Amino acid sequence: MFQKEIKYFIGPMSKNIVDAIVEFDGDFGFIPSRRQVDYNGGYVNDWSTDKFAKYVNGRAPIQRDHGGIGQGYKDDDGYESFLHDSRHFNIIHVDPWKHYDILIKGLEETVRNIKFIHSNNSDMKFEVGTEEAIKRFNSKQMELMLRYLEEKLEPKIFENIEYTVVQSGVGLDLGKQSNTGTYNPDRLEEMIHICRKFGKKSKEHNGDYLSTKEYKDRFDLGLDAINIAPEFGQLETLCYLDEMGDNIEDYYQICYDSKRWEKWVGKDFVPEDNKRELIKICGHYVFSNKQFLNIKPNIDSKIKKVIKDKLVHLSNA
Repeated sequence: MFQKEIKYFIGPMSKNIVDAIVEFDGDFGFIPSRRQVDYNGGYVNDWSTDKFAKYVNGRAPIQRDHGGIGQGYKDDDGYESFLHDSRHFNIIHVDPWKHYDILIKGLEETVRNIKFIHSNNSDMKFEVGTEEAIKRFNSKQMELMLRYLEEKLEPKIFENIEYTVVQSGVGLDLGKQSNTGTYNPDRLEEMIHICRKFGKKSKEHNGDYLSTKEYKDRFDLGLDAINIAPEFGQLETLCYLDEMGDNIEDYYQICYDSKRWEKWVGKDFVPEDNKRELIKICGHYVFSNKQFLNIKPNIDSKIKKVIKDKLVHLSNA
């Protein structure tokens, strides 16, 4: 495991973002989702699991984000993905909760997943639990989860659980480029306390669009780490919007055809009247699209500077 304590895990939304992070001297890791990077490819730079790991080349830890059943493009059981993750990544987030709403069923699947991964790589570290948008956990349920895992897993395997996902009542709205919900510091602090009771680090998801003070408040409560993803992709998208000129219409059409924006807008959203907003919502999904590459301005250095400025902001929290 990496010697540095990683405070921020960043979604590798593009090659520019990956390059900026590995060039920056900070405590950052990567959290590729299965849709971004998987054994059979993904929308980020067409990277497969092994190719992404080779590109990062040990310069930052890589954690599979939301690994498991139903988390990829196809509705699979997740085991083929886990097999490749166990060969190339440092940590795996075992997250069956999109598929299992009943607590005991999700816990049983979590144990099966962890045992399978451990059988392929006994040194693999894990994250357990999930974010509020997938399944809301209260403090009692989270404690029950950790107690169940402690009972059902061998001590050596349970020790390999590095992080537990904690929830504070917030989520994301890409359509508004904002953090949503109502932040509950008491709930967060209680969950952090439970993590420490079982010797686990706490990690919150959906850390996008927060102020320096909002990050600091969480860390002052004892939070160990936080995930940030779409905000970085949108920072790059804004750079393209500033530089594209007449090609913005083409960028809009590529984004519109991708349909990636649909889940983030209401029924009253009219794409033709909100072209820039539509691009902001889903522009990062098409960075590897061949049509986009034909119109992409040569501004990689500008983008990396914007990303590094954001990393400085995070480092000061």
